[in-house]
Amino acid sequence: MLVLAFDTATPAVTAALHDGERVLAESTTIDARRHGELLVPTIETVLSEAGVSLRDVTAVVAGSGPGPYTGLRVGLVTAQALAAPLGVPAYGVCTLDALAYGSGPDEPFLVATDARRKEVFWGHYGDPRTRLSGPAVDRPQDLPGELPLVGAGARMYAEIVGASRILDVPEYPGAGAMAALAAGILGDPGVREAVESGTHPVLGPPRPIYLRRPDAKVPSAPKRVST
Repeated sequence: MLVLAFDTATPAVTAALHDGERVLAESTTIDARRHGELLVPTIETVLSEAGVSLRDVTAVVAGSGPGPYTGLRVGLVTAQALAAPLGVPAYGVCTLDALAYGSGPDEPFLVATDARRKEVFWGHYGDPRTRLSGPAVDRPQDLPGELPLVGAGARMYAEIVGASRILDVPEYPGAGAMAALAAGILGDPGVREAVESGTHPVLGPPRPIYLRRPDAKVPSAPKRVST
């Protein structure tokens, strides 16, 4: 098994390789404006550091968001573009799940990432592997309860959510955690049917999670100009 995972749903452009037992290589750059420019070189970097070829990859996993439209699409389109000629499956993992798995405590907590427009994308987790609700998009003041928080969305609004609730863990998802999460699922024969049918709650088709209507709209018919 050799899982290539990457995520572009947040300002972090991150990629990693996992062989079913450990992360072989991981690279992350924080740059919200250069997802398309940075992703492929980042993938090439982890392949080189791991000493493997792209032809050795057995599965491709991309973060499916939620996230801003342009950055999110970069990762998902790249996953499908790589998987098709390789003849390997492409999967999607909720970006919030990857962040929870990589930095969440073993108790109930919330994950929050920046949704712009003074809102956050968030999910409620019972533990790093179990999402209880979400993903959703809301104002930071509307987040539920007094649970601990992880993620850049929480830190951006520390004055609103309460700085004491924010855990000192990575703010962005790491592809190493995403790859480890996916590899663990793919290595479990008991869930193979659910994964292959697209019904697994964590690992599914590489489809974007959109929680808002697009900003772009079809133009209305032009007004008739009287003569």
